[in-house]
Amino acid sequence: MTSNGSDRVRFGPFEVDLHTRELWKFGTRLKLVGQPFEILAVLLSRPGELVTREELRARLWPADTFVDFNHGLNAAVNKLREALSDSADAPRYVETLPRRGYRFVATIEWLSTKTPPVVSTAAVPPEVVRTEASVVPPAMIAPQTKGETQSDGKWFRFLMGAAAVVALLVAGSLVLKTVSGYGARLAIRSSPQRIRPLGVLSAFYPSFSPDGNSVAFVRDGERPGEAGIVVNTIGSDQMLQLTHSNGDCSPVWSPDGRSIAFTRFADKQITIHIVSADGGAEQKRNAEHPPSPTSTAYSFTSGPTDRTLDTNGVIPQHGELDWSPDGKWIAFAGPSGIYLLSPGDSTVRRLTNPAPMAQDWGPTFSPDGQKLLFVRDHQMGSPNEILSIPASGGEESRILSEPGKVASSPQWSYDGRAVIYSSNRNGHPALWRASLDAPDSVIQIKEAGSPAWDPSVSRRGYRMAYERIIRSLSVWQMDLTADDKRPTMLVPSTSDTDQGPGPQFSPDGKKLAYMSDRYGTMEIWVSNRDGSRPFQLTAVGLAGTPRWSPDSQSIAFDASSPDGSKILTVSVQGGAPLVLTPDKFENQVPSWSRDGKWIYFASNRSGDRQIWKAPVSGGSPVQITRGGGHAALESPDGKIVYYAKNPQAEPEIWQVPVEGGVESPVPLVRPGTWASWQVVDGGILFVGPSLGHQAVLSFYDFAKRHTTTVAVLDRVPFWLAATSDGKTVAFDRPGQEEAQTMLVDNFR
Repeated sequence: MTSNGSDRVRFGPFEVDLHTRELWKFGTRLKLVGQPFEILAVLLSRPGELVTREELRARLWPADTFVDFNHGLNAAVNKLREALSDSADAPRYVETLPRRGYRFVATIEWLSTKTPPVVSTAAVPPEVVRTEASVVPPAMIAPQTKGETQSDGKWFRFLMGAAAVVALLVAGSLVLKTVSGYGARLAIRSSPQRIRPLGVLSAFYPSFSPDGNSVAFVRDGERPGEAGIVVNTIGSDQMLQLTHSNGDCSPVWSPDGRSIAFTRFADKQITIHIVSADGGAEQKRNAEHPPSPTSTAYSFTSGPTDRTLDTNGVIPQHGELDWSPDGKWIAFAGPSGIYLLSPGDSTVRRLTNPAPMAQDWGPTFSPDGQKLLFVRDHQMGSPNEILSIPASGGEESRILSEPGKVASSPQWSYDGRAVIYSSNRNGHPALWRASLDAPDSVIQIKEAGSPAWDPSVSRRGYRMAYERIIRSLSVWQMDLTADDKRPTMLVPSTSDTDQGPGPQFSPDGKKLAYMSDRYGTMEIWVSNRDGSRPFQLTAVGLAGTPRWSPDSQSIAFDASSPDGSKILTVSVQGGAPLVLTPDKFENQVPSWSRDGKWIYFASNRSGDRQIWKAPVSGGSPVQITRGGGHAALESPDGKIVYYAKNPQAEPEIWQVPVEGGVESPVPLVRPGTWASWQVVDGGILFVGPSLGHQAVLSFYDFAKRHTTTVAVLDRVPFWLAATSDGKTVAFDRPGQEEAQTMLVDNFR
């Protein structure tokens, strides 16, 4: 039994019983026994921590056993990864720390011991014990206290129950004090929602299967055969491609999950198609060749049969479709309203009658199949409207008038009591929720960010998917001693938001730290100096601004939580991060003093944003500035603190003595952002706009008090890093825009 009093743990689509030694995926028992399961059990008992190869050897092989240990362990880990559909190159569960061991990197959830294995994650989630400690990210879970035994189980479960009550009352993070008092182990409160990418780029129009376990989407591929309708089982890397046309869009599932309907744009016309969800032949429904009397709406022939639908001139005008919960109708938008098509006999009936110059589109059936949502576009400057109408026909009801432009089909919430839709009312497409009880009280779904559109809400499993556009940021470097100063890429596609990557060279010149959300949440990563052999160092969510300690052994960073931003430190050897600021203020942008004894950071603890420093060994923070400050860096001699005056664009750079005193501006230094400058030996390197739309990398000389141009970049980066000698810089560069489907777990 684990230290939380439970033997059952869930992560992703998997559930493990450590007592019966069983592993399930979506309710299906998997074969995992012997050493691979033992390895999983050890990793789950210490999530987020390094489990060394030597520890595993002692656990799996008695001391008097003579085996090829390395080969045996590698084979067992490979079997474990195979069972979890995991990858050593892009781990989602088991991460390899070269030559040291392994670490479990996914978020885990300890379940009540009375909870049976779930039949499917699409069903209503089983009752679980959701204490603050049970759902924190794995790297933040404190280890079991030494000396605790199973005889303490009753008292432990009692205390855990009490802790659960307290956790529900405390709207903040759970901070576990260490015995030594050296900082604290932080458990940042995990949001009940988890947002993660589907795992493939250029993915559009997501649609959930009826059980909520799979997503159909449209993939846009440059190579022949890549484009078309694709199905992905959530939690698996396997993709099933159903069609191969770049004109296919808007897949929707039949209620029994066996078929997928979609539209195809070809020859300047839209047609409606059906394909088997397991990869059978697709069909175009055709009234000239109707199905036999013994066939069903979802039957398929063995060959590539196409049948053209005769709709008496009602040609689809939009790509959006939806399939009724009873399987009898497919809704689509025609030239003058919303229509219903029978997939069984290809009959068509008209449902809405918009006024002249208006157009109805985006039909969506309610969960009970009694109503349809749709958008009415008046095309004359009037606001878009979201309306509903009984599926059997009748009077239309206006749900809301949208001041922005509705970007995609509106969706019902899983319980049918609210509408989820995308609108650009704030300038960029974002997701909004309107309750049917108070449709005028529209709330933005901020977790999805912006831009976001094409929402899809699962009818089971409490999930939502949506589409976003990403423009991945990469880390580039430039050798300032070279003649041509041509930049080269260090790390491709670190981040899909403007929050990253924040690169930083280690003082010893051997490592590179940066931010990346490549696996769904923003975390701190470390690689070799050239970007090779990267590994994820943290698993806390919303981590940022990594800064190295002078000895290159630790990294300070900030992380957001519901009760303020925290400053943390973590060893590059792994383990749980330690919190330096266990308070409810906004503490951000850390950096180390040159002697490694202090960490500077920006904080609003005095009422406005100022520079503070806190001892690494623990203790009260000390205020450094009085006139405002952000993003501090200490001088090489440890006497002066330089800082951006504010976090706005093109901030002034100021200076103040380390012990506090007169605050004064540094002349001639005006970087493009608070993060596009760096203190190096003899001066400050910074990037500011100049020469039209180009960006100038300049050096401010402390001794001579003037600037010189070092290089010209094609744009102002948000982040600038430099080696201590100032000979090499690293910075961020945006890549090509691509669409990505995001999944939201526990969406209500």
